[in-house]
Amino acid sequence: MKSPFNLQNITQYQEWRKGKFDNAINFNSANIDFLIDIKDTSQLTSLEKKTILDSCKQNSMCLYRITQETQNTKNSIHELAQQIGLNDLDSNICADNDSLTSITKTEHKGQHEYIPYSNKRLSWHTDGYYNKDDKQIHSMLLHCARPAKDGGESFLMDHEIAYILLRDENPDFIKALMQADAMTIPANILDGKVIREAQSGPVFSIDKQEQLHMRYSARKRNIEWKQSTPILEAVEYLDNLLDSDTPFIGKYMLKAGEGLICRNILHRRSSFEDYNETDKKRLLYRGRYFDCLPLSI
Repeated sequence: MKSPFNLQNITQYQEWRKGKFDNAINFNSANIDFLIDIKDTSQLTSLEKKTILDSCKQNSMCLYRITQETQNTKNSIHELAQQIGLNDLDSNICADNDSLTSITKTEHKGQHEYIPYSNKRLSWHTDGYYNKDDKQIHSMLLHCARPAKDGGESFLMDHEIAYILLRDENPDFIKALMQADAMTIPANILDGKVIREAQSGPVFSIDKQEQLHMRYSARKRNIEWKQSTPILEAVEYLDNLLDSDTPFIGKYMLKAGEGLICRNILHRRSSFEDYNETDKKRLLYRGRYFDCLPLSI
């Protein structure tokens, strides 16, 4: 009953809502360096760890910068993740042997058909929205080893802010999007073989830390929405919101050694132009984690 996500608890919701708006990241401010500097990924200071987790608690995300060029490696990313409680990686079909995924333009069979491994624009989504209920992605890390020659910006939106704007517009939108069959992701079939079965689930749910979790994709062919008026109206509102100039959508170009740690927020990527040389091509490492970030620390 004390949860701000209880539609009957107006007082708690308004207090939580005010805190979200009062402390939202201002991506448009030229006077604020909102990146968190990390000196040594093998040994975070207590202040670095607290700053990362506080930002993820308040804004569902943080942007960081590793100050040592020698630590711009996959091993350093594993070290960083483990120190903030992220250990249980999702070894999806495109992941590397160590369960991190190297995101770069590729022609490899099994990857080339997926937009993330091209230089095309990647639409709004949360990671692993097609996973089963017991394999939801609660946390995500995206690290830039090499940026593109031009483009490839990240667009970011706190999913809790999206929830607030939807709820303020119409609380029935939230009721609709929390239905267990609100969205269905069709089966993934490759060369006639079912890689993943069709999966239904809600857009919004509450995780084991009693925090808000979201699953969503703006790609129309990726989602079959339940044909009910409240759900279709809610999806239309959300689509329009993500296509608007709301100040709650941030745009940031990750540089080498920089990255994003988040509670699987809404994000998308612009198209990009890459280098011709293999050793210069855009390369990001992505970790998808079943763990929730330890926000109570």
